[in-house]
Amino acid sequence: MLTIKQAPRALALFACTFCIAGLMNPARAQMRPMSEEDMSEVHGKGLIELSNTSYGGYDFSRAALDADITLSANLRYTRLGEYTVTGRNGLGADIDMPLLQFGRSDGTDAQRLVHISNPYIEFVYKSASGGSPREVIGMRLGFDAISGDIGLKLNTLSGSMRVTSTSVDGATIAMDTRTDLAGGGKRWDGACTAPCLPMSQVGGVTAGDASGPSRDFWISLLKTGVQFAPGANGQAPDMAQAGVWMNWRDKLTALTTNGVTPPNLPKVR
Repeated sequence: MLTIKQAPRALALFACTFCIAGLMNPARAQMRPMSEEDMSEVHGKGLIELSNTSYGGYDFSRAALDADITLSANLRYTRLGEYTVTGRNGLGADIDMPLLQFGRSDGTDAQRLVHISNPYIEFVYKSASGGSPREVIGMRLGFDAISGDIGLKLNTLSGSMRVTSTSVDGATIAMDTRTDLAGGGKRWDGACTAPCLPMSQVGGVTAGDASGPSRDFWISLLKTGVQFAPGANGQAPDMAQAGVWMNWRDKLTALTTNGVTPPNLPKVR
């Protein structure tokens, strides 16, 4: 019979015996050849995909995260591209965004989350010739797809963006940077001539519709203007201007048109 006092000694003896047996008969991983049929049944894919392309006289190197992400987050008082420009200086930043919310808490559980697919970062180079080094022009961050309710308040926007809504008489109205003929979407305050949807009245957007997600969101940081290739939606984007520039036009409808952003509070447990 094994007593409590004897147990530690017995366990130590068992451990020593096990180790000695292992040293005398070490385990071996044996290599064996695999047939073509065996190899065809093995599948694998990297989490990060790297690609290099050229377009419009520029070279692009992209690192994409091959993943689907669900997100609930709040960002406040974001200012991007703070510098002084001649002409329309606006509020002194390319993008002045008091509020950005991924998800909302006043709806269903599904509306609490925003879905993002394949986020990426892409570096832009000026094509070189004759073996000379390439010049870095800038970079951009984006997603192949995004869907859900996004609370959004913008004071100033530099970019190409279109958000649609329906007026009281049933007509379609839009907030569209392409109506900014004077500034071309650079540091635009969202003012427009009726019938339209002023940026100050947009309290957020619903990205995507019944046909699928929105597929053209990205933000670039460039020292000169660049024409990017058509994106996942197959549409050629407007030319990105120097500085910080946001592109987002595909399948966006206004979440609210009274300037009020829906709440996005933590779920009570």
